[in-house]
Amino acid sequence: MLTVKPLPALQDNYIWVMQQDSIGAVVVVDPGEAQPVIDYLDKQGSGLEAILITHHHHDHTGGVEALKARYGARVIGPDNPRIAAIDETVREGDSFRLLGRQFEVMETPGHTLDHVSYLSSGTPSLLFCADTLFCGGCGRLFEGTPEQMFTALSRFAALDDDTLVFGAHEYTLANLKFARAAEPDNALRDELFAECQRARDMNRPTLPSNIGREKAINPFMRAHLEGVQQAAAAHGESGDAATTFATLRAWKDRF
Repeated sequence: MLTVKPLPALQDNYIWVMQQDSIGAVVVVDPGEAQPVIDYLDKQGSGLEAILITHHHHDHTGGVEALKARYGARVIGPDNPRIAAIDETVREGDSFRLLGRQFEVMETPGHTLDHVSYLSSGTPSLLFCADTLFCGGCGRLFEGTPEQMFTALSRFAALDDDTLVFGAHEYTLANLKFARAAEPDNALRDELFAECQRARDMNRPTLPSNIGREKAINPFMRAHLEGVQQAAAAHGESGDAATTFATLRAWKDRF
């Protein structure tokens, strides 16, 4: 049985750990630092089979070289020379098999131009989307365009509702505060905020989310709705989903 666990790292990152059973080899996603992974592997008595990288930012790659040197892990990621120690570069449409599961590569630029996400279909499907989609929000646009990020989220919206969403940061409460401003009348979002507040009070993660939840509460995936467009209109252009999305993203940057 495959398990997926978060390892807290740095200020608010999660390194996602996949393991087929309690003693099997491990795959990690975006190790921003090495020590949390080393501590986990030492405790489990496990080896590190592979490292998946979504984009070049240091808080997602800072531990890669040390982990590869220590465990000889296979490193898979986008084709960007700024990412050290890549063994296998991947792009849209590529696939590979790890831990008995097939993973498909989706190019999801927006946060950065090299950003990829990894989708493993199954029951449920698993989406490792790093800084593209968070619970209640989406990534800041450092290199890409609003159109690119809107396209990426539209692709995610077409996935099965029970697809688990493994974002890379504990941003949920801040995202849901913005979501309240962008769509004041959303009872499900308010229920989720209370649930997530309780989780954080106990130092528990609010992730993973799932696609169905995000379509119900995340304003960046609800930019086609009249109520969200009306709220966005006070902060910029709206009128269609893509334009509203761009306004929401700029509004969130200064919220």
